[in-house]
Amino acid sequence: MSTLVHSVRLFGATGSDPDDANCWVLFDGGRVAAVGSGGPRPTADEIVDGENGCLVPGFIDIHGHGGGGVSFDEGPEAIRVGRAVHRAHGTTRAVISLVTASIDDLAAQIAMIADLCETDATILGSHLEGPFLDPGHKGAHSEALLQTPDAASVDRLLEAGRGTIRQVTLAPELPGADDAIRRFTAAGVAVAVGHTAADTAETRRAFEAGATLLTHAFNAMHGIHHRAPGPVVAALRDERVTIEVIADGVHVDLDLIATLFAAAPGRVALVTDAMAAAGAQDGNYELGGLAVRVTGGVARLEDGGAIAASTLTQDAAVRRVVGAGVPPSIAFAAASSVPARAIGRPDLGRLDIGAAADAVLLTPQLHVRAVWVDGAASASP
Repeated sequence: MSTLVHSVRLFGATGSDPDDANCWVLFDGGRVAAVGSGGPRPTADEIVDGENGCLVPGFIDIHGHGGGGVSFDEGPEAIRVGRAVHRAHGTTRAVISLVTASIDDLAAQIAMIADLCETDATILGSHLEGPFLDPGHKGAHSEALLQTPDAASVDRLLEAGRGTIRQVTLAPELPGADDAIRRFTAAGVAVAVGHTAADTAETRRAFEAGATLLTHAFNAMHGIHHRAPGPVVAALRDERVTIEVIADGVHVDLDLIATLFAAAPGRVALVTDAMAAAGAQDGNYELGGLAVRVTGGVARLEDGGAIAASTLTQDAAVRRVVGAGVPPSIAFAAASSVPARAIGRPDLGRLDIGAAADAVLLTPQLHVRAVWVDGAASASP
């Protein structure tokens, strides 16, 4: 079925004017079939009046652990439920993030996600946030299950993933990290520096070895000190690196996030790092076997009170950074094309002719009105 969305400000299409509220886009055959402004417009099976809102590429989340009351590591049904929640908030495609577990358990979970990738193209693969993390910056990860990245473990995980592991977070100061970075990147996996005690030099060494991401900047790593710049400054100084940030206003101050956007144009990726409570109520949850209490939408470990992931959705992240002064076009890209490019999928996160018809219609206040995946309408929140 073809769909024409008209009377919108169009973002993510080459040559479009974001100030022109008379734009239209035609979806047909799961692709963007035509783009234009004014009239005459093409005919279509379905006509949607955008009412001067924004039509933007579908959001892509490369770092999220769950939603709708479930964690992704609980299995296929949990992934289906969690993805439905995030899709309703505009995230049309996502990488499935897994918290630290034993190598055997992770291998089984990765294989399960690989199976899902074969039947659901909106699942882009898996992200291993652990077990190769620094115990001193473990966050909401079980310290007893952390380990160094030995070759046998890396190879076991790669074999289980069958080419579907999209990113892995590791601490580059750990023994064997340099070799692990090379092994992962040779297999097409984007390596992220994170949950680390690394200083500037160690972080730069990781980037030279092939790491191209920084996991949730500022969180679970050293901050910026005038005599010890740390991982964030190392990432800012390296044009090859994409910088993840959790824009919930809890993990990182929103003024600092706006500064990050200004310092690294085109390299900031909005991620949710969402846990089960995203799209659900406050209460008691579990993350990677650890007890979590969510109060006022903020998730913290019951033991120690450390922040334990977020309850964020990508549409809320976009609204917050735009509210902090980031131009809408840059915020939309940070939730779509920038994360897509970071995991080797530059074909996603755009609305050029021929691209996948993944789109989000937002009101002028940037709330989700409608979502399309491959040109098919999805439920809205």
